[in-house]
Amino acid sequence: MITREGDSISLNHQLYKVKVYENPTQEELKGLTLKHTPATCKTVYGSINKISRNKDRKAQWTYIITPETHKDRYSGNLIDPEKAKLLIESQRRYIEKVGALVQIDGYLGIGRRAVPVRWLYTPEGSNIAAMQQILSFPRTAVETREQLAEGYRPDFHIVYTPGHRAEGMPGNQAIVVDLENYVTYIIGPDYFGESKKSALRMLNDYVYQRGGLVLHAGAKVVKAQGRLITMTIMGLSGTGKTTTTFSKQGDLTQPVQDDMVGFWPNGECSVTENGCFAKTFGLTRETEPAIYDGTTSPTGWIENAYFSPDGTLDFSKGRLTPEEVRFHKDILIQTGASPENVEAYLNHKIKYENVVDANDIPRDGWDFVLWTQNGRSVFPLSAIKEAADLHNIPSVGSMGILNRDEGKEAAMPGILRFVTPEQAAGYFMLGETSKTSAAGKARGKTRSPFTQPFFPRPHGLQAQRFSEIAKTVRADMWLMNTGYIGGDQKDVEAGLALKVKIRHSSAMLEAMLAGAIGWTVDTDFGYQIVDVKAPENARLLAQVPDEILNPKLFYERRGRLAEYQAWVVKMKQEREAFLRKYNVAEGIIRAVLNRVS
Repeated sequence: MITREGDSISLNHQLYKVKVYENPTQEELKGLTLKHTPATCKTVYGSINKISRNKDRKAQWTYIITPETHKDRYSGNLIDPEKAKLLIESQRRYIEKVGALVQIDGYLGIGRRAVPVRWLYTPEGSNIAAMQQILSFPRTAVETREQLAEGYRPDFHIVYTPGHRAEGMPGNQAIVVDLENYVTYIIGPDYFGESKKSALRMLNDYVYQRGGLVLHAGAKVVKAQGRLITMTIMGLSGTGKTTTTFSKQGDLTQPVQDDMVGFWPNGECSVTENGCFAKTFGLTRETEPAIYDGTTSPTGWIENAYFSPDGTLDFSKGRLTPEEVRFHKDILIQTGASPENVEAYLNHKIKYENVVDANDIPRDGWDFVLWTQNGRSVFPLSAIKEAADLHNIPSVGSMGILNRDEGKEAAMPGILRFVTPEQAAGYFMLGETSKTSAAGKARGKTRSPFTQPFFPRPHGLQAQRFSEIAKTVRADMWLMNTGYIGGDQKDVEAGLALKVKIRHSSAMLEAMLAGAIGWTVDTDFGYQIVDVKAPENARLLAQVPDEILNPKLFYERRGRLAEYQAWVVKMKQEREAFLRKYNVAEGIIRAVLNRVS
């Protein structure tokens, strides 16, 4: 390990006089993690599992440095420059008190679109440094021999101090974004997603300024009717973006990325990361072999997976018994559980049923009785045998968005195809889904422009830029429901709803890529859905229920047609209001509402 004792590292106008662990190896990072990072354990696979205080990203505690008078130029929270300066100075003092930083140098992407980044972590964040190192491309993969011999010149910087409190800020945490200089200061969180998204948030702005658009999307190379194309799959967390990216269709499926790609004129696709950041809840080798094997490899890093005394992991753990809480007591308290509540549960003074609602959502202060579903893993793309050659990615030829519909009004078709770029732009802008475990306790419908909470400029710009690029691209554009029809999991168990299963999604995608679907126009919304009466769809119908392909049939057959009709009216009203809020072009709004003029 290269260590610079008593040295200093400079960042714009900031200077840190500390010892620097410069680009440690993965094994060295394991050693630093076990020594400095709290709430960690070794797994039976030889990897490390970290239980974090934060179980998700804190968008509400993320701030862009700019005066309030510039609010119309940005999409997120703002922080006054003077207040930000105090926080950044406080972080500097903490870093020098700790006396050390872990430095990771690497690139977002490869080739001509690659962007150099330097990440700096205090040692309690060594696990985050290791995970970030896996996702970044090393200098040797991007630079020439001459460039390697020169000094490293990063365009982006991230400074991360999980052990420092942002006093006076909500939650005593703050992610402070300096877009002018492309620096992000992360104070307080201990969740890896903040590191990953900080670089990608800045990349969103960087790519937009250069004529492209970053899509919150997985991507894979597939063969469509004899032609190799890149398929992008957009989706909010929990919609199945990673699962869909790594699922196989036809005789060729080669994963490219699982989270973000650059979309450029003429269908150029640029990559961002050299690995995968996957949800682990419910993970099995049978349903998601590529992700399971990567997660359970020695090269993987894991966050928030349930672990047993012998180091084995349970990716489906939910309710915790008092005995299981007793084993995890120290870590649960260390990561935020109330000691008094833990003792009450251990001593059987409080039962599980007393502190959760009908949906198994714990009351405030009792989250520890239910293991988080937002477990994550990071592993290198090299762990995926079928991964694509990232130096030779074909043009984008298929673009989709995932909508995990859930609840009594879950009526989105299993798959649909957009008939114009404007219609696609509208639905991509809506970023519609149902909230999942990654959103914490919140449930219900949500919309996020382009599923893109990381775009720092006004979100309406995304629709405008997408429309501009889409005119230069030859690509099918579609939406797939990865959730339910007519209810949720409890309704499925009661025979009152349908679940769109992974095998259904794969069958629908495979049929679409093969050009084997006979489409018909949905008269309410104007997009195309599978014609369940067409003979050419017989094979697909043998694999996917017709009520998933055309949910209106589900509601008709159960005497719930009035519910469906009310849903159509409600959705059009809500969608129009959402699009107008972001000043989306009138032609795009008309396409979404199925208005001719």
